[in-house]
Amino acid sequence: MNEKQNPQSMLTIVMVFSMIIWGISWPSNKVLTTFGSAADLGFFRYGFVIISLILLLILLKTKLVISKKGIPFLLISGLLMATYNYTFLGGLKNGSPGAGGILVTTLNPVMAYGLGMLIDWKKPTRNESIGLLFGIIAGLTLLKVWGNEDIFAKPGNLYFLLSALIWSVMSKFTSKSAKYGSPFAFTWWMYVVTFICIVPFCDFSAINGLLKTTDIRFWGNVLFSSVITTTLATTTYFFATSKIGAEKASSFIFIVPFSAAVFSFAILGEQLEIHTLIGGLLGISAVYMINKK
Repeated sequence: MNEKQNPQSMLTIVMVFSMIIWGISWPSNKVLTTFGSAADLGFFRYGFVIISLILLLILLKTKLVISKKGIPFLLISGLLMATYNYTFLGGLKNGSPGAGGILVTTLNPVMAYGLGMLIDWKKPTRNESIGLLFGIIAGLTLLKVWGNEDIFAKPGNLYFLLSALIWSVMSKFTSKSAKYGSPFAFTWWMYVVTFICIVPFCDFSAINGLLKTTDIRFWGNVLFSSVITTTLATTTYFFATSKIGAEKASSFIFIVPFSAAVFSFAILGEQLEIHTLIGGLLGISAVYMINKK
C-alpha cells in the first residue's frame, strides 16, 4: 500500500511545485511580450526547450523511440501546442493578462472534465464535482465578477478562452502518451513538432536582432520560460496526464492564479487584495477535493 502511495504523493508534490512555477511564469511571459511576436518568442522558447530536454533525457537514459501508432497523437499535440503558444501570448498582449489568465486556469479543468464526459463517458465523482464547483467559485472570486461584469465580453480575452479549450484537448492527447513509449520522449517529440509549426511564421530579421540583444530582462525571462517553466514544469504536467489522467492533472491548474497573484505582487508590485486570497484558498481547496480518495 505504501509503495503505491509514495509515488502518488511524490507526483502530487512535484505537480504543486510545477503549478507554482506556472504562476511565476505569468509576469515573466508578460515581460516577454514586449520583445516580439508570439512566433518569434516561440522560436526561442521551444528551441531552448528541445535542447534542455534532450540533455535531461540523455542524463536519465531515456530512449526517444515511440510507437508508430503514437505519431498521429504526437503531430496533433504539437500542432495544438503551437496554436496555444499563439493564443496565450496573444491574450497577454491584447487582453487583460491577470483576468484572462484566471479565465484559462479556471476553465481548463472544467473543460477537461467536460471532454472526459463526452469522449470517455466518464462522470465526475462526488468529490470531483464539489472540487470543480469550488474551482469555478474560486475563478469568479479571483475575477471579482461583481465589479467586472464585462470581462467575458472583452475581445482580447477571447484568446484566453481559446487557450483553455486548446489546452484541454491537448491534455487528452498527451494522456495517451504512455501507450506509445516514454511520456518524456513523447513530450520531446511534441516540442519538436511545435517548433517546426512555429518556424514558418517567424520574422528572422527580428530574431537576429533579439540574438544580439544584451537585455538581461529578455534572456532571463526567455530562459526561465523555456528551461524552468516548459522543460521542467510543463513536461511534468504532461507526464502527470499519462499517469493520473487529463482530468485530475488539470485540477492542479486551480493553484496557478493564486501563485501568479502572489508573484505578480512580489515581482511587479501589483496589489494583493482580499478577494485574491479568498479565491486562491478556494482554488487550493478545489485541488484537494478533486484528488481526495
